[in-house]
Amino acid sequence: MRHALVRSRRMASVVDAVGDTPLVRLSRIGRETPSVEVYAKLEFTNPGGSVKDRAALRMMSRAAADGRLTSQKTLIDSTSGNTGVAYSLFGAAMGFKVALVMPSNVSKARKDIARAFGTELIFSDPMEGSDGAIRLVRELVQKDPEKYFYPDQYSNEDNPLAHYHGTAREILDAVGDRITHFVAGVGTSGTIVGTSRRLREHHRPIRCVAVEPEDALHGLEGLKHLPSSLVPAIHDAAAYHETMRISTEQGWDMSDRLAREEALHVGHSGGAAVFAAFEIAKRLHSEQQGGCVVAIVPDRGDRYFAPMKWEKRYIW
Repeated sequence: MRHALVRSRRMASVVDAVGDTPLVRLSRIGRETPSVEVYAKLEFTNPGGSVKDRAALRMMSRAAADGRLTSQKTLIDSTSGNTGVAYSLFGAAMGFKVALVMPSNVSKARKDIARAFGTELIFSDPMEGSDGAIRLVRELVQKDPEKYFYPDQYSNEDNPLAHYHGTAREILDAVGDRITHFVAGVGTSGTIVGTSRRLREHHRPIRCVAVEPEDALHGLEGLKHLPSSLVPAIHDAAAYHETMRISTEQGWDMSDRLAREEALHVGHSGGAAVFAAFEIAKRLHSEQQGGCVVAIVPDRGDRYFAPMKWEKRYIW
């Protein structure tokens, strides 16, 4: 009954639907580690379909409140896709114009979703990845600063604060003192940094683990290989305890397993985070026969139906 009441709550706007995403225990994949609880936090249940809704909404709301974002300006930022979808959604809901700079090889699904909300798309060199998009958006803003509001998700402290005040609180509300480990991928780094900061304030020790691709050239869209990338200004390695590097194949294969064994069709960055979570679970089950691991699943798999040339391909 409580679940039905929560799902049926009234909202003044779609922006009120952000947050309070569910935790789902991965019991079938976890058969090998029965003493350890492994949960996926399903961020694709946000209205824009990803974890990026949290940061985008906070950045936009705070800027609108203090006058940095007005109806006379266009919000512009660089994005690999999900933050752009969130900006586009909330721009339409809140009455703001939005322009996005992204590599031209971002999946077609995410381009189409952003355009559906009336967003202008500006493409950067696909060979330069997300760093090329960052450089291009900075050039555009420098040329015409009066035209644009540039939230800069890579430098805006409201990005990690969205997770400090939201994501972490929800995890503690759901699993409280049982949680022993938290796992999240590194993109802008807002999720891992903000959530970890709050979890590490908890009275019980919680080990926080960042997930990165193991190589600079990888197929885990949305994740950053920090040693070869422009490191986001909001990144703080001291916020978490360790980094696990996951291969493209491991992330893709776990995404497949989640669909087939748990009925969760998730993106490959989520597959990488869950793969890391189960590597931790194997160690906990072997060494101490217990534990509770929570992994962030940032988005759904349907945004990756059109693979890029260098990604894994299937024969249908």
